[in-house]
Amino acid sequence: MPVTAEGSVQTVHVHPRARDYPGSFLDGVIPQEAELTCGTRIEPGKSYGFFTDTTLCIGCKACEVACKEWNALPADQIGFTGMSYDNTGGLSANTWRHVAFIEKRGPTGTRQTDQAAFQSGWLMMSDVCKHCHNAPCLEACPTGALFRTEFDTVVVQQDICNGCGYCVPACPFGVVDLNPLDGKAHKCTLCYDRLKGGLEPACAKACPTDSIQFGEVPVLQARAEARVEQLQQLGVAGAHLYGAPEGEGATGGLGHLNAFFLLTERPETYGLPPAPTRPANRVAPGLLAGLATMAGLAVTALALLGGRR
Repeated sequence: MPVTAEGSVQTVHVHPRARDYPGSFLDGVIPQEAELTCGTRIEPGKSYGFFTDTTLCIGCKACEVACKEWNALPADQIGFTGMSYDNTGGLSANTWRHVAFIEKRGPTGTRQTDQAAFQSGWLMMSDVCKHCHNAPCLEACPTGALFRTEFDTVVVQQDICNGCGYCVPACPFGVVDLNPLDGKAHKCTLCYDRLKGGLEPACAKACPTDSIQFGEVPVLQARAEARVEQLQQLGVAGAHLYGAPEGEGATGGLGHLNAFFLLTERPETYGLPPAPTRPANRVAPGLLAGLATMAGLAVTALALLGGRR
């Protein structure tokens, strides 16, 4: 029994179920455990990501809790915001998974009071870093703190990050955030440490409805297309993919999103940009516009000076 600093014995209450298994019956970590939990063998050189089916999300926030538990992230926004049942509010340096609660509105913009049976007035979506194929945050990083892993995911190395914050406005989805305590950039790593150990990411493993599905990106894309077709046959006309190759959410040179979504409403409803772009695409036009402006000013100045003579 544990003894306190004063020397008194402290009673520890153990749940009866815990007494049934006082120690592990395994010799060590299960190799390639992801094969058992999600049917995916994790191997370097392949592209991995998330397919999030928002029609299956129940808003339980198990993914948020699992993410914070595994990554030892502190709580955000303790208390009620007064804006929603969702208390975290959005992604941040300490919240790498965020379940959005969106209340649907009627045609006049007011709350719907009548709807078909067994239908919900809420949309729920577990948002996360998109791990873009052509990641703007990675392109903007001047120190190499952001890098692409052997699993085709994008990760921040805090020991190299200098806190410049260039990655924050570069991200078209508002994912990357600077932690005010250490001044470094933080975001989802797609559980890079777990992938290296053959483990499924914590959020996907904790999801009770398989709204968050982890696997090889090409396999997930094919699965998602089949799911969209199934939903449309069931009458969900608005079902579509966000972040599929060169489709909605993967515009402006992003290619595709390794973490993509199945939506039933317009992206703006979920707080997602309908046509995100890479800031790098605007460098050349901006430079040319600046040079043209300088040339115009130079010509105007010469004309004025020449006219005075």
